[in-house]
Amino acid sequence: MKYYLIVGEPSGDLHGSKLIEGLKRADSEAAFRFWGGDLMAKAGGEANLAKHYRETSFFGFMNVLKNLGTIRKQFGECQADVKAFQPDVLILIDYPGFNLKMAKWAKEAGIKVFYYIAPKAWAWKEHRVKQIKKYIDRLYTIFPFETAWFGKFGIEPTFCGNPLSDDIEARRKGFISREEFARKNNLDERPIIALVAGSRVNEIKENLPDMVALSKRIPEYQFIVTAVPWLNRSLYENLLQGSDVRYLCDQTQQTLAVSDAAIVTSGTATLETALMGIPEMVLYHIPKLYEVLRPLVLKIPFVSLVNINLEREAVKEIVCHKIDMEAAERELRAILPGGEKRPKMLDDFAELQQIIGGAGASDRFAEAMVKELKVKS
Repeated sequence: MKYYLIVGEPSGDLHGSKLIEGLKRADSEAAFRFWGGDLMAKAGGEANLAKHYRETSFFGFMNVLKNLGTIRKQFGECQADVKAFQPDVLILIDYPGFNLKMAKWAKEAGIKVFYYIAPKAWAWKEHRVKQIKKYIDRLYTIFPFETAWFGKFGIEPTFCGNPLSDDIEARRKGFISREEFARKNNLDERPIIALVAGSRVNEIKENLPDMVALSKRIPEYQFIVTAVPWLNRSLYENLLQGSDVRYLCDQTQQTLAVSDAAIVTSGTATLETALMGIPEMVLYHIPKLYEVLRPLVLKIPFVSLVNINLEREAVKEIVCHKIDMEAAERELRAILPGGEKRPKMLDDFAELQQIIGGAGASDRFAEAMVKELKVKS
């Protein structure tokens, strides 16, 4: 069968690549075409990459507004490419601003549509549920709580686990020891705390200064910021001036693996850190206006995927305009070795792992998709 996949950011590229590998195992005659990235090109063939996400990623209202002409042009290009490929199914992965529009077009064009990694309508923009119900043939979710939530609207999603577990399991085999990691990166003998400050420019500019300020209060630890490879090193270095926080690029999971704890922004990184069994706290600096509007915009009480899935505050969330550094220091020390909150947090993470499920999710999703196509064909 022929599969056309669309992603718009690095996490989608990762999950898309794992899904492609699973589809190849589930369908020996699978053929692919996709908007994605380097990982999907490696899994599905460089020649099948129609557009790289670097050309299509526009985040934030003003950035989208400035690039409306480009986005409209890309939308037309994508339609033409899908039509030329004539897939058996269009698989949309997250990236709802673009993908839900593609879903509408594809449905009207008579193309079967699967949505993998559902839009977070349970957190904001609940109106997207109507689009999902109208234009999506099958919804595949990666969080168990989504099953009941979407069920309230008459949507029956398929849950097969979380593909992040696959990525962690695959990378864990190549992790090196803390001692080797320190030698390789010229670190000193102090234990490590990881700073996971986000993956977008604005996120890092907002969050990293607070993380650096907190690092100065705990000098007995060395702090490492886990930089992402698609952003210029100068962005980080400008924010690290006057501190001894170390910069390491494209080594997030390895850095977490040798850390005693982590300070993390919201998003997938909170779940990744927890599934690796590393105690964490969420530190997220938001503008004053967002702080005021948050109760009106956000439909859920938490921002961390750890807390959302466990339905309680297992991980401390410090999400505000002005960070109380003394309180933040107390919370961080409480989850370090010997801290009073560390044992309970590790127990919570073990429970989370049971809820999320183990490795093999990508294969299970792929098998479910192939089965669905064969039943309907």
